[in-house]
Amino acid sequence: MILRYVKYKVLLQVHLIPRQTRKQCTMSSTSLYHQSDTRIQSELQIIEKSKINPQHFAPLYNEYYESIFRYVIKRINDTDLACDITSNIFVKAITNLSKYEYRGLPFSSWLFRIAKSEVYQSFRDQKVKRTVSIDKVTIVQVFEELDLDGLDEHKEKLKKVLRKINEKDLMLIEMRYFEKRSYREIGEILSVTENNAKVKTFRALQKLKVLFKE
Repeated sequence: MILRYVKYKVLLQVHLIPRQTRKQCTMSSTSLYHQSDTRIQSELQIIEKSKINPQHFAPLYNEYYESIFRYVIKRINDTDLACDITSNIFVKAITNLSKYEYRGLPFSSWLFRIAKSEVYQSFRDQKVKRTVSIDKVTIVQVFEELDLDGLDEHKEKLKKVLRKINEKDLMLIEMRYFEKRSYREIGEILSVTENNAKVKTFRALQKLKVLFKE
């Protein structure tokens, strides 16, 4: 009960848009992973103001809510739970904003790191089953990496194989090939170096190839 009160109070402090309204928002396809220096500097100014007064955080919430929600709903096929998890992500972002340090990447990378943690926690708590959301374009791209032909022939098999790999490897493949993130951003989200992220992703892809050939 106390946690719910604190969560509600924090969200009110930044005048956030109600969950019911957010669920009806149109998802933007604009990439949040590659931003101009001007935009990043503008965000940093908002962040510094938000550290003093949480009400200044509202523009960042409005900017990133949809992309964070989309990240969650792709992995948790439950709209209500995805909304709750997304709210938790922003509550943690606001309450831990004083710990944020700029490392040359957009603020979104830090938010996605929190999102990754919250989604993992929901799996550990066994609240929901893991889902994999892929479209035809994504499948074609993965097939190219696997050196495979015959989209219609192997599509269902790919879906089954993706369910067999462990969560860490699946997340790497999703971020790199489904969401088109750079290795640098993947490293930031996972708290590893850019080179380490590249190596881990390559190994995950190799595991996927082995499973696909079985």
